[in-house]
Amino acid sequence: MRPLFLVSLALLSVVGLAPKAARAADFYVDPEAGSMQNDGSAQHPWSTLREVMEADLVETQTWDTLPHETDSTLVPKNPGAPVKAGDTIWLRSGYHGEVVIRQAYNSGVITIAAETGHVPRLRTLTVEAASHWVIRNLSISLQHAPSYEAATLVSLSTSDYQGPTHDVVVEGCDIFSVDDVSGWTKEDWNELPGNAVSVKGSDCTVRGNRIRNVNFGISVSGDHALVEHNTIDSFAGDGLRGLGDYGVFQYNVVKNCYDVNDNHDDGFQSWSVGEDGKPGSGEVIGVTLRGNTIINYEDPDQPFRGTLQGIGCFDGMFVDWVVENNVIITDHWHGITLMGARNSRIVNNTVLDLNDTEPGPPWIRISAHKNGTQSEGCVVRNNLTTKINIEDGQDVEEDNNIIINDPAEHFVDPGNHDLRLLETSPAVDTGSDELAPNLDRDEIPRPQGNGIDVGAYEYYEGDPVVPDAGAGGSSGSGGSEGGSGGSSSGGTSGSGGSTGVPMNADDAGEDQGGGCSTVGRAAGSSPAWLWLMVVGALSLAARRR
Repeated sequence: MRPLFLVSLALLSVVGLAPKAARAADFYVDPEAGSMQNDGSAQHPWSTLREVMEADLVETQTWDTLPHETDSTLVPKNPGAPVKAGDTIWLRSGYHGEVVIRQAYNSGVITIAAETGHVPRLRTLTVEAASHWVIRNLSISLQHAPSYEAATLVSLSTSDYQGPTHDVVVEGCDIFSVDDVSGWTKEDWNELPGNAVSVKGSDCTVRGNRIRNVNFGISVSGDHALVEHNTIDSFAGDGLRGLGDYGVFQYNVVKNCYDVNDNHDDGFQSWSVGEDGKPGSGEVIGVTLRGNTIINYEDPDQPFRGTLQGIGCFDGMFVDWVVENNVIITDHWHGITLMGARNSRIVNNTVLDLNDTEPGPPWIRISAHKNGTQSEGCVVRNNLTTKINIEDGQDVEEDNNIIINDPAEHFVDPGNHDLRLLETSPAVDTGSDELAPNLDRDEIPRPQGNGIDVGAYEYYEGDPVVPDAGAGGSSGSGGSEGGSGGSSSGGTSGSGGSTGVPMNADDAGEDQGGGCSTVGRAAGSSPAWLWLMVVGALSLAARRR
């Protein structure tokens, strides 16, 4: 009887008839009308998120001993607390304070999100020694607090004492120092802005955030990060930093740099750190830079306008990097530079000079490490750029690149930073399909014509051509705006959908987050043979009672 019952239960689960797990709960927090004496329901909300965390209202896990050691084990924390794994804490408008989530390893995802129509405000958010949190659609600003002081706005921090942080998602948030910097002096820019996001944890996702008026934008030192679809507008340091291994930085916009100090500002910067702690003494492995747009300035009259290095990686080694479909519009020599690279490729990027004065024109460059170690096994292909600068002695395969002499020959509106291709551009259909990304900067499938186009954009007329369904996904392109994680392996992630665009075979299985891409049967529909098996199994079980 027992085996047949288990088979029947499994089949019932397939067709959606098995008993369902308990539904996840919703809790509400309202700084203007709530109280910590309430039960957290929609009608009787708690007061602020900070107080919810400090009152230990979340059932989670922590380490059995501190400081954390490699053999530490997780034990229950706050058993019986109302908020549990799978639940959502909905925040309403009002000031929620400086929020700290510490020693909180959830067995399943807990989501903290703005209730529809509400704007919850935080000064800062710190997640330390924690996992499986999703933070969504909050307003995080230093100016929300009663008094102003510079600080890091969002910190996903790993601590030698408290323990590591991993599997945390921050998405859809408005992150800024102050709303208006039009009156800031150079001294203000040096003293007042906070750093936007610091990621020292592993397997973390930073997605779809609006970041503005900050010092450094998104700085990542943890491994397996997914940083996608963020906008970083008006910054005084580096827009993006990627120091961890196997990070994916894709479809971000970085623009409007303020040159106010001696920092050599970069749209994206990386360097290695070895065991001796010195820059340039180690390796940064497996980073992907895909479809990012970096613009030094939009307004020629912007205050404190300086030069901006596009993608500046000066202290390798940089191993197994993919740099593809990026659009760099700057006025520095370094458009895309890797100094000390191995088995890396720079393919289908567009690099343009903002003006005709020095420094510039920006180049695509692969050269030796500062210590003299030569780059090897690298490819520079299908790039549309103002200059190529491959240092002698480097093992670099260079082909199918086009040097821009007249931007008007190639682009729709270069004066307004629209670098989509004209139909008459020599870049159309003249690229190589070898190692070319299957999607372009706008995630349009390649090719749209008789061949791959050179540069970050694929020219098309009318609606873009989409390959037949089932062709797969791009080499790490995609990633949805929802779900609790992200995928770098193509298509949407966390939502059960698929883009249907080709995926390179050698990129399969490079999932960077908690989502997955599936093409499944519509909910509620089940094939007839499953129903027959269920009926047969139940009938047989009844006869054997």
